[in-house]
Amino acid sequence: MQRGKFITFEGSEGCGKSTQIRRFVAALEDKGLEVLKTREPGGTAIGEKIRHLLQFDNEVTDLASESELLLFAASRAQLVRSVIAPALEKGIWVVADRFLDSTTVYQGIGRGLDLSSVKAINSFAVGDTSPDLTILLDLDVEVGHARARAASGGKEDRMEAQPMDFFRLVRQGYLDLAKEEPNRIAVIDASLSIDEVTESIQKEFADRLGEVEA
Repeated sequence: MQRGKFITFEGSEGCGKSTQIRRFVAALEDKGLEVLKTREPGGTAIGEKIRHLLQFDNEVTDLASESELLLFAASRAQLVRSVIAPALEKGIWVVADRFLDSTTVYQGIGRGLDLSSVKAINSFAVGDTSPDLTILLDLDVEVGHARARAASGGKEDRMEAQPMDFFRLVRQGYLDLAKEEPNRIAVIDASLSIDEVTESIQKEFADRLGEVEA
């Protein structure tokens, strides 16, 4: 049986990941492929508890950056071993809303943690499971922040409440990663219309992975 493909979507808040992931998954399913959609943190019972702790628990007010890093890694390690890797081995395509790149830029770049340590923890968490293609939705941070606030009705989670300088570091971190790994990471201009972004994603997908049929 042929191994499934692993596609990840990355980008800062308000870049339109949810909409584009939904469209991308639908397009794959239209080709007759079996697709599994995951998100981070989350995707497992353990991961969803960690997600709530990281994003919404009002008692979490002084979480150390190192603790945050390890919680994200714990969620990812469980997701890879209990969901992503088994699905890929069965020939199922996996589309993930965030993966290890998020930790590299949010905790490594944004929080200023040692990048070699972050990469080592990432590697330990994911093992030999890595994306075949990463779609990076790039957007001006002020525009993205305004979109995220509008979508949430002005209620920010713990990550969305970070200062704008944090998100500027995150955006640049993503772009630097794309320069380091151009064969894996496709940068998409998320300031375009929804349909134009979808078309750009489909073009990059076809150019990099070719025409796909079940």
